[in-house]
Amino acid sequence: MRRRMGVEERRQQLIGVALDLFSRRSPDEVSIDEIASAAGISRPLVYHYFPGKLSLYEAALERASEDLASRFAEPHEGPLGARLLRVMGRFFDFVDEHGPGFSALMRGGPAVGSTTTNALVDSVRQAAYDQILSHLGVTEASPRLELVVRSWISLAESTALIWLDGRRIPRAELERQLVHDFAALAAVSAAYDEEMAAVLRGTLKEEPAESPLGELVGRLIALAS
Repeated sequence: MRRRMGVEERRQQLIGVALDLFSRRSPDEVSIDEIASAAGISRPLVYHYFPGKLSLYEAALERASEDLASRFAEPHEGPLGARLLRVMGRFFDFVDEHGPGFSALMRGGPAVGSTTTNALVDSVRQAAYDQILSHLGVTEASPRLELVVRSWISLAESTALIWLDGRRIPRAELERQLVHDFAALAAVSAAYDEEMAAVLRGTLKEEPAESPLGELVGRLIALAS
């Protein structure tokens, strides 16, 4: 005999089913009937737990955003370049696992533009921003440092979307390139601002030659020679 689920348990099951379907197809293409069938319940019962597809999508997005935000957490051990590379690996793991849903969220989907969606996306970006500042040993960012970090987060999002469209560049190369992109953005800003220069000098001082950031320095020196 099938066990009867409690209200919260059933809600969590439906969110999980929806996330699984959204990871394979755009949320716009997934119907309530498909979600009900995958969950093994009737369509009316889905509406008993969620008023409509939008509310279910937002609940699924909330769980996904918590997962994505957690992937930017990284122990403060080792050089910064290696830490960022591990973070980018987990970020692309998420993008790979939730491709259509990630793309729909960033490019347009059933909840795009809603207050809930905007708040969730902003919370992920803020979590990433806070983590990067923490790894730089900064509690309050200068205007230029804030611009560098927030620009880099936007670049990571855009890079992931382009990668999903055909995956024409090997993922590992993009992960490493994004680490280099962070250093490049910081270096350009450091050329105009002594505070940024101090942050960058402190970071590079801890980087061994074989680390991602050390590798970039070596490549740039080779280019200039």
